[in-house]
Amino acid sequence: MELGWLLWGTAVLLLLHVLMELSPAVNFVLRIGFYYLLCIVVSALTVPVCLLVNGGRTVKNMRIIRTVVRTFKYFFGLRFEVEGLEHFKVEGPAIIVSNHQSTLDMMGLMEVLPDDCVQVGKKELMYAGTVGLVIYLGGVIFINRKSTTSAKMVMAEVAKTMATDNVKVWVYPEGTRNCTGDLLPFKKGAFHLAVQAQVPVIPVVYSSFTTFYNPKTNLFTSGKIKVKVLPPIDTKGLTSDDVSDLTERCFRTMRETLFMLSGNPSKAKDSS
Repeated sequence: MELGWLLWGTAVLLLLHVLMELSPAVNFVLRIGFYYLLCIVVSALTVPVCLLVNGGRTVKNMRIIRTVVRTFKYFFGLRFEVEGLEHFKVEGPAIIVSNHQSTLDMMGLMEVLPDDCVQVGKKELMYAGTVGLVIYLGGVIFINRKSTTSAKMVMAEVAKTMATDNVKVWVYPEGTRNCTGDLLPFKKGAFHLAVQAQVPVIPVVYSSFTTFYNPKTNLFTSGKIKVKVLPPIDTKGLTSDDVSDLTERCFRTMRETLFMLSGNPSKAKDSS
């Protein structure tokens, strides 16, 4: 009986392997399905660890979550090449902004996430089962993107949290996922927050995923992701009148870096 189950299991695995090789659609569905399953199972196992170690919701839990998620890359054949981590070593709070490409960004985030850093995420994530629970315990600040009033109130609370808890805040200024190999126009909330709190903005750029991940074409293979942490942009002395210029400056710098990291130097030159 045990031998029979073993043979059946082997046959199923071989069949799935053949289908993944022959069909990009099957390969994509199975890989992304495994990714979601991994997130659910691992978060369920991590929740009690966070509660036992730190007792509840605190940014300190991100150290545990970061350690666990950093193992995900080995399941999917992803390699990270990181440059500029020293730029995170600024005294006091800061706003960290990065490009936002796909659901896989969580792996990239945890690869470089500094200590004492909270993320701003969409409110819908709160209801994502065990995943929502574990990131809640990690101190993620949830924002209702559909309500401008609510978003402003949350940002005001974030400013207060930065000052009282001395933490950095990670924001995706594009506001939504964008896997096109370019950047969407930046929303100004993060930059208003930086100017209001008079804290530096630290840009982080991930190379384009399009060479190994593209849901539109059912592409999901192994690949290398280049990450560059750029020098902090000082906001001391800036006012609300300077927010537009600050936003545009950050956008241009990050876009040029994105093209360079992704192997498109001609586009980088055009964007500067």
